[in-house]
Amino acid sequence: MSADGQSDPSNSPSPASEAAQPTAATAARQLESTLRLSQARPATQGFVRRFQLRVLDGPDAGAVCHSSGDRVTIGTHESANLVLHDRTVSRLHCEISFSSERPFILDLGSLNGTLVDGTSILSGYLQGGAVLTVGETRLAFEFGEGDVPISLSAQHRFGSLAGQSVAMRAVFALLERASSSNATVLLEGETGTGKEAAAESIHRQSERRDAPFIVVDCGAIPPNLIESELFGHARGAFTGAVGARVGAFEAASGGTLFLDEVGELELELQPKLLRALERREIKRVGETKYLPTDARVIAATNQNLAARVNAGQFRSDLYYRLAVLEIRLPPLRERVQDLPLLLEHFLEALGAAQLPQAARLRSAEFQAALRRHTWPGNVRELRNYIERCLTMGEEAPRPALIETASTGSAGGLQPFRNARDAFEKGYLEQLLRWHEDNVTAAAKAAGLDRGTLYRMLWRHQLR
Repeated sequence: MSADGQSDPSNSPSPASEAAQPTAATAARQLESTLRLSQARPATQGFVRRFQLRVLDGPDAGAVCHSSGDRVTIGTHESANLVLHDRTVSRLHCEISFSSERPFILDLGSLNGTLVDGTSILSGYLQGGAVLTVGETRLAFEFGEGDVPISLSAQHRFGSLAGQSVAMRAVFALLERASSSNATVLLEGETGTGKEAAAESIHRQSERRDAPFIVVDCGAIPPNLIESELFGHARGAFTGAVGARVGAFEAASGGTLFLDEVGELELELQPKLLRALERREIKRVGETKYLPTDARVIAATNQNLAARVNAGQFRSDLYYRLAVLEIRLPPLRERVQDLPLLLEHFLEALGAAQLPQAARLRSAEFQAALRRHTWPGNVRELRNYIERCLTMGEEAPRPALIETASTGSAGGLQPFRNARDAFEKGYLEQLLRWHEDNVTAAAKAAGLDRGTLYRMLWRHQLR
């Protein structure tokens, strides 16, 4: 870093040659140094480095966008932070965020791609003075003067969520705002980061806490049934509809409807969900009249919805209507300093805080082992692992690899795709047998969310 606060090109690797993500061992320290605290500053604020984007050429030449938070989105849609009028730029083209100690650029599935200093990238770190190319427009990325304040919660818990890292306290601040309003919320994050727990915690701390909290897993319901699940149906609306049925919107009246894996909704159904959100009314399948609805909607996805919008797989108007308040839950590898608190949190939840086995889990050696793991299944994987350690010892058994037979192809091995599919189907069959066909229990044991497991079962015609 040079004296003027910009990165030194001689010491900074280019986005094209550098790994897209920080290593698990350094990610949390990097995030803490980015969202940093100062003793001279209030404990309810963190700070990220200020930056700006200057348009060098194209229809918007001369325009400057100054960051006002930890994220800037570039695109042609009015919701972007930097709105461009270049027709070769996608609606949501790319975004720059401080998810590590340096600014990080991510292409959002744009149609024409994103270039950094002439190199096409999907994601990577930026250095001061970098030139970005989006469509036919070039932008200069520059660091600004001072820092941008980020609101932090003073609490280390929000509902059933726990975390004392700056990353989670920033999330808690947003969740607290969400719980004090009726705004539609879009929760984003990898599988296992706690999106359903966040949604229920918002509900429990809102004015709707005494009304129902209804969950619909959009990825776990066959496409031909999801409309009836959401909006209900009249008697005789389709084969098997022997009676009228109330849908999730009606069941959640006065309360909260949580739409998990909303990115899985078919395009044909999306306009109906949009109407329900905008006009606060729904129509049961097989009926002609609309009924008012008073359900607050919280949606969640582990997909990049902006990329699906650019690919024409998700309606842009529905995306913007869902993302009134957009909250990203960080993966566990970005907040490993929360591991001791999460360990105690799960020991309490499992009723094991006072058990003799808990002493071993609190040891320095065990916690060092936790920090070395990358936790691809995030908080869900951690909870499952702690539960296994309590019941079966530290070396808990895991499903064994299932050998697949050779097809006798050249070299004595079957093609990779066939081998992978055979392994996956055999694994699923064995997983279901072990858990007596209980998909929820099987998903928990495998470290998968229910929707993902259901999609795998459908793919192999096991459901």
